[in-house]
Amino acid sequence: MTQATDPESTAPGEGAPSTARVAITYCTQCRWLMRAAWVAQELLTTFRTRVGEVALVPGTGGVFRVELDPGDGRPGVLLWDRARGGGFPEIPPLKKAVRDAVAPEMSLGHTDRAT
Repeated sequence: MTQATDPESTAPGEGAPSTARVAITYCTQCRWLMRAAWVAQELLTTFRTRVGEVALVPGTGGVFRVELDPGDGRPGVLLWDRARGGGFPEIPPLKKAVRDAVAPEMSLGHTDRAT
């Protein structure tokens, strides 16, 4: 019996797992866990091994923040803060920001073509 292989598991530039970490801090009082989990799923599906971890961090007071630690000695980056931007992040610009920090050579397919 042969095993199916993932065609992207050997994608160019995708070697050892990354040490980049995304932290999504969400408000538990507002019940934003599902939204935070959806954002995490979008990032994990897109970046696979290019992001080593996506953490869901419970918070309070209406917080929804997405932060990136590139894991390579560069300082962390605040990608989205509901207090500053209002509302929630749009996924395409969020993916572009993560890509630019951890895998600038990576194509985002239709997301890149839409702009």
